[in-house]
Amino acid sequence: MTLAQNPLSVEVTLPRKDVALLTVEGYLDVDTATELQAHLANQLHHGRRHFLLDLSGVPFMDSSGMNIILRVYQEVRELPGSVHIIAPAPAVRRILDLTGVSITVPVSETVEEALALAERQPEGPQTSGDPAL
Repeated sequence: MTLAQNPLSVEVTLPRKDVALLTVEGYLDVDTATELQAHLANQLHHGRRHFLLDLSGVPFMDSSGMNIILRVYQEVRELPGSVHIIAPAPAVRRILDLTGVSITVPVSETVEEALALAERQPEGPQTSGDPAL
């Protein structure tokens, strides 16, 4: 299936100043993953540290989609920040479970549940005693 036949739609809303809710619809695969990556990079650039990824409208995700989720997870951990997956479709949930991604990245059933988890995260950068931080 080509991108023209199955485009990816990403809608970004800001439930809180440092939280971006990305509602994703369509196939998240090698042909469309860069669009999600661009939205995530843009939100990181604008200071968002917590990412809620609503995948309820994603019927299929391949390793490209998983890699983008894991990459942003690695980036925001250092801020500190968080990534939360919301309501993945059964096929996507199965992939997340089989690959262990759902162990690393929390999966919530609702936006409210994910937002509550994100709100428990620290507000500012953590320092490790390094004067450069």
